[in-house]
Amino acid sequence: MTPAASSRETESAPLENLHAPQPVGPLEAEVQAPWERALVGVFIAAPLLALCAAVPVAWGWGLSWRDVVIAAVLYVITGFGITVGYHRHFTHGSFKAPRPVRIALGIAGSMALEGPIVRWVADHRKHHQYSDREGDPHSPWKYGRSPLGLARGLLHAHMGWMFDRERTSRRRYAPDMLADRDVMWMSRLFPLWVALSLLLPAAVGGLWSWSWQGALTAFFWGGLVRIGLVHQVTWAVNSVCHVFGKQQFKTRDRSTNVWWLALPSFGESWHNLHHAEATSARHGVLRGQLDPSARLIRIMERLRLARDVRWPDPARIAAKRIA
Repeated sequence: MTPAASSRETESAPLENLHAPQPVGPLEAEVQAPWERALVGVFIAAPLLALCAAVPVAWGWGLSWRDVVIAAVLYVITGFGITVGYHRHFTHGSFKAPRPVRIALGIAGSMALEGPIVRWVADHRKHHQYSDREGDPHSPWKYGRSPLGLARGLLHAHMGWMFDRERTSRRRYAPDMLADRDVMWMSRLFPLWVALSLLLPAAVGGLWSWSWQGALTAFFWGGLVRIGLVHQVTWAVNSVCHVFGKQQFKTRDRSTNVWWLALPSFGESWHNLHHAEATSARHGVLRGQLDPSARLIRIMERLRLARDVRWPDPARIAAKRIA
């Protein structure tokens, strides 16, 4: 088979094939330009610095209920945009949705400032294909099992991997996203969603308080701090949920379930089940495992805003359960 034919075969393969184990070998990759890495640094550093400054700022200025409400509402919107939109809908096809709902989920996820849809989808699908092996973009086991190696690996999995020069091939891992016109225009307009994510809380805070100070504090808490929190929770699933926690299901990697991250991550930290059944719309399947994202999808299904939902099969779950 010629290389061109092989490439066409990969790009036309069903979505499920991207979750199947593959032999490790040469991977198609894209190169991240220096200015892109610098921009990633800004997107990471600014919210992170705001998050670090949150406690002293609250101590000095106080934290109004207005700022809490604005930050909480946007945290929920952008958090679900990542978990229900970017992750379960666009990446894994856990459910189908009408065009307006897809667009709303795509914009909400983009406002979390974790990159355009196509880039996020490609990186995450590659993670599943090579999870905790050579080729995984963000495995915390990259540098070995020694204390120092694991410390380096956790930092790499949490945020360091985003500065790698080589980037995941979108043509190989997200051909369906590249062919989706709605996804492509939302991805091209990513700078607009960034601006909206930062300016919307400031506008609401300013109008609510009718003051520039209200706009400034809302920008800080509802914009920078909220984005920093969403980032840290999302990245913790990449790092913490592959090292700490429990393995309750059989997988070929080190994915775990971490209970204390369940609510902040809207159910994403039931990561072990997710790696056992990647396309499942519900990740928390055992008693007491709260999964707000699955609950939202259930509500959407009842309102006919979601269809063809891939709910977990009890027999498959039982077969993969570790006694």
